[in-house]
Amino acid sequence: MSSSVINPHPDAVVILRGISIPLASDIGGAFTADCSRNRERLMSDNQICEKYGLTFNAWAEIAQNKAVRLAVNAEHERRILNGDAAREAAAKLFAEAPEVLGNILRNEHASPRHRIEAAKELRATANTGTEKTGDAADRVVISIDLGGDKKLVFDQQIRPLTPDEAKENLDAE
Repeated sequence: MSSSVINPHPDAVVILRGISIPLASDIGGAFTADCSRNRERLMSDNQICEKYGLTFNAWAEIAQNKAVRLAVNAEHERRILNGDAAREAAAKLFAEAPEVLGNILRNEHASPRHRIEAAKELRATANTGTEKTGDAADRVVISIDLGGDKKLVFDQQIRPLTPDEAKENLDAE
C-alpha cells in the first residue's frame, strides 16, 4: 500500500445536514474516519446516516463522489498501517466476550473445566481497571547497603515535576 495519496483533492467538500463541509476540516476528517469505519464494517450505513443526518439517497450520492472515495481510501490505509482498524475491531469483538463466556458458564453440558475457565475470565473482565486505583501512588525505593550497620534509603513517590522544579533541572544542566 502506498501512502502517497494523502489529500488528493484539498478543496473537496461533502454536504452534511445541508452544510458544505471541507473534507480537510475537523468535521470532514471525522466523517472520513467514520466512512473508513463503515468500510471496515465497524459502523453500519444506518449509523453513518443517523450520525450525520443523511438520507439514504444522500449517502448513495456521497459514495459516488470520487474525492470522498479517495479520502476514505487514504484514511483506511492510514488506519490499517497504524493499527487503529485492528484495535477497534478487536474492541468490538471483545465486547461480545462476556456474553459468550456467560453462555459457557451456564451450559450444563459444558465441561466443568471450561465452565471454571469461563468464570475466571469473566471475573478478570469484570475487574478490568481496578487493579490500580488513583489513590495507590507509584513509589521508587532505592536501598544502598554501605556496610556494617549503615544503609542509605531513598523512598520517594513518583510525581510530575512542578514548573519550578523543571526550571531548576534545566538550569542545573
